[in-house]
Amino acid sequence: MLLTLIVLDSVGVGELPDAAAFGDVGAHTLNHTLTAAPVHLPHLARLGLSRIPTVQTSPQTLPAGEVTGAHGRMREVSPGKDTSTGHWEFMGVQLQHAFQVFPEGFPPAVMDRFDAATGRGHLCNRPYSGTDVIRDYGEEHLRTGFPIVYTSADSVFQIAAHEDVVPLETLYAWCEAAREILQGEFAVARVIARPFRGEHPFERANEHRKDYSLVPPRTVLDALKDAGRDVVGIGKIPDIYAHQGFTQEIHTDSNADGIRKTLARMRQGGDGLIFTNLVDFDAKFGHRRDPAGYSAALAEFDSALPELLAAVPEDGALILVSDHGNDPTWHGTDHTREHGLLLGWHPGLTGAVDLGERATFADVGATVAQALGADRNGPGESFWTRLKD
Repeated sequence: MLLTLIVLDSVGVGELPDAAAFGDVGAHTLNHTLTAAPVHLPHLARLGLSRIPTVQTSPQTLPAGEVTGAHGRMREVSPGKDTSTGHWEFMGVQLQHAFQVFPEGFPPAVMDRFDAATGRGHLCNRPYSGTDVIRDYGEEHLRTGFPIVYTSADSVFQIAAHEDVVPLETLYAWCEAAREILQGEFAVARVIARPFRGEHPFERANEHRKDYSLVPPRTVLDALKDAGRDVVGIGKIPDIYAHQGFTQEIHTDSNADGIRKTLARMRQGGDGLIFTNLVDFDAKFGHRRDPAGYSAALAEFDSALPELLAAVPEDGALILVSDHGNDPTWHGTDHTREHGLLLGWHPGLTGAVDLGERATFADVGATVAQALGADRNGPGESFWTRLKD
């Protein structure tokens, strides 16, 4: 059996009960995006997106009509609103403590070691927008060759360097050195290579981005691999899990590329999991507070959905989820603490299935494990039998 799981990165469906602790009361990525820039999403509506609690509908966006799909939403119990926290919880790792953040920048104990590893100084070292930081520090970087180091509200150490000044292999080596430094008391969830190119205000070379994650505890992915199943990571998925538990890794350059490569891998068949992340919603439009771009990306995915459904084998299924919010109408540039969406479909489904409000993102991993016959010892309650009703 082949199961396909696609993360619509950051497509949150309304504030979580603890949103006040994150400054996110009132955030709703999907509603606010479609209100600011309406687009027609008939195929997502047919799967049941319009029936998820708090999701607002209108004929211009999510038309009413027959639903053939499973729908619900999920609570994240881990204390965070970042990529690693959400994805790890999907696969059965619930964090007790949030990943460490550095709102004042990284201390000398980190940066002195990093400078020694690169043999150069550094620029910035504080929270910053990824596009703004290359605009503001890019020309100084060209003059000095010093890497631009910055962070955000997430637990990340990001290194930006111009591709004509610092070869990609060198940038990646610097990231590996930073990953070794950022352990223990200074551990961050991810070190991220952020190459850029061109002339001021510069352009990020997102296709050459690379993430270096902390190694997670054992996940459902490891259980699947140990059971002899295919575990195919598409997009940034393998990076998020420090490349643990995969039998195949496929790089992508954009949402469209991710959809194409997911379809191609689905058509190859197999026995296991295809696990894809479509990051453009988050990286290109959420953080940049661009609701029009975000809506266009939703419409692009919606138009591809019939082809994805057609590629699901008779005994397989397609599951769509989101890992956090990133409301493009919200203040600042950071993620928002929201419920994850949950949609599912399989070829034998004839009507609507209400999956309800799931108590944890880990229900996704529990479902995958049950569907594919893998042993697991972890949190979460499978919705596989409900989906297959």
